[in-house]
Amino acid sequence: MPSNPPMIEVSDAELAELRARLTRTRWAEPWPVDGWQTGTDIAELRRLVAYWADGYDWRAHEAAINALPSHLADLDGTPVHYLRFDGERPHALPIVLTHGWPSTFLELLGLAERLAAPSRFGGTAEDAFTVIVPSLPGFAFSPQRPELSAAQQTHHLWHRLMHDELGFDKYAAHGGDLGAGVTSRLAEAHPEALVGIHLLAVAAPAAHDPATLTAQERAHLRSVADWQAQEGGYLHQQSTRPLTLSHGLADSPTGLLAWNLEKYRAWSDCGGDLSARFSDDFLLTQASLYWFTNTISTSFRPYYEFAHGLTPHVERVTVPTALALFPADLSRPPRSWAERTYNITRYTHMPRGGHFAAHEEPALLAHDITDFFRTHRS
Repeated sequence: MPSNPPMIEVSDAELAELRARLTRTRWAEPWPVDGWQTGTDIAELRRLVAYWADGYDWRAHEAAINALPSHLADLDGTPVHYLRFDGERPHALPIVLTHGWPSTFLELLGLAERLAAPSRFGGTAEDAFTVIVPSLPGFAFSPQRPELSAAQQTHHLWHRLMHDELGFDKYAAHGGDLGAGVTSRLAEAHPEALVGIHLLAVAAPAAHDPATLTAQERAHLRSVADWQAQEGGYLHQQSTRPLTLSHGLADSPTGLLAWNLEKYRAWSDCGGDLSARFSDDFLLTQASLYWFTNTISTSFRPYYEFAHGLTPHVERVTVPTALALFPADLSRPPRSWAERTYNITRYTHMPRGGHFAAHEEPALLAHDITDFFRTHRS
């Protein structure tokens, strides 16, 4: 396949339709509450919708996206989009970075650039990686898999991409959120190819004896239950009745933005102020990618597939594993909890950052990944 094809070319008519929909938004009746108390703040949403409709320059971002080192691979009839950043030194260790939800490959750009060309950011060329950033199936430029089945799971596609398509006998992997699950299953299924994995989250043990739990582990499980009760409504909906939600979000760009915006604020280390971590253009470019590719519905599929047994649970990961925990992320499991499932050889509490660490703190994350894999490059 040719490198660097134009991945997206939105017509003037599509762009005009988006702006018309935004301008014609039928706003929900307000409640007698303030700010983000009951969901996305209407004042912030109105401000961003107004900018999206008049002021936001999609064409500039479209051009920047099309200038990225994009490629397409056909893996037994399943197209996969990916970015490739060659390392600044020969034979750089390959690494595959996997994004989560409600993210896209764009969230990983700053991290990928630092890993591929560390000398540009104060590091040394000896630490360079050749970085592969795929789009998850059903996200942006990777179409959803053709069947709702246990076949052709993403972690197997990633191994096909890295090993068979790109020719890497040994490689590294990193992921957070959904990407952590893909990375974990990749290492479990193909340990002979993985030199190690770096995660921002871990799978819970497939089974455990409650009598063996430490005080830290019990506290962790209580915090997970509290989070599920307060923040887990999206997870339940996307796991059980995703298409009921999808029809509304695929028809209303304002609804789509509201659904995703709440997560960027709640899950990041922004102190309640979105602008502390995300520019308006970043948020609207992510939303625009979901809108123009019509992939908000297909982005829900990993939740449904896991909840219905189509995606396997992680049983045991034996390859060396690093876990980096950012303080505003969704959970921060103790090391002993992670060690029930993984071969943890590095465990780091980060000083700042949240769920979108690759965008919030790319330098911190790149440093931790580099330090971990420095001992596994041979």
